[in-house]
Amino acid sequence: MVSASTWAGTTLHDRRAARRERLLDAGLDLLGTAGSSAVSVRGVCRSAKLTERYFYENFADREEFVLAVYERVAGQAHQALVDAVPDSRRAARERAEAAVTAFVELMVDDPRKGRVLLLAPITDPALSARGIALLPSFAALIRDHLPARMDPVEQTLTATSLVGALANLFTSYLCGALTVPRDRLISHCVELLS
Repeated sequence: MVSASTWAGTTLHDRRAARRERLLDAGLDLLGTAGSSAVSVRGVCRSAKLTERYFYENFADREEFVLAVYERVAGQAHQALVDAVPDSRRAARERAEAAVTAFVELMVDDPRKGRVLLLAPITDPALSARGIALLPSFAALIRDHLPARMDPVEQTLTATSLVGALANLFTSYLCGALTVPRDRLISHCVELLS
């Protein structure tokens, strides 16, 4: 006997999860290409080819949705950096190169993600506070790989400074204000971090 919540071989839970993913994908596309002003409930639903009913099944309003898109990209960026440097015994330059390459692959090779993570918090009030709140977690990733000879305060100051510098560098690159080859961008970032 087939469960009432199973349709075409998928459960209600799986269908809801798939619709949520379609909405988030549409949000990434809209926020990451056309910017904050393009993200409306109606626009997202049209792009995802879903009705507003399914939007509100997953999100209370536009702000919650935009935050979910942002959190998804921020989580991917954080995980890419963590995965890139699983072994802290590697040389500092190797760790820096692995982390920068992973970040570039995520944020520059798919510039929509870079724009969502770095540019959207500047233009969308729903993301401003969250963007600021995430900075310490990214600074901690850098701080954990700074030389042990530095005192903890110096490590925190240096890591925070590097996050700011790298964010501005990638923002300029994504906006087209900085036109350098991809490999030059990577090597410059590695120099900053090692």
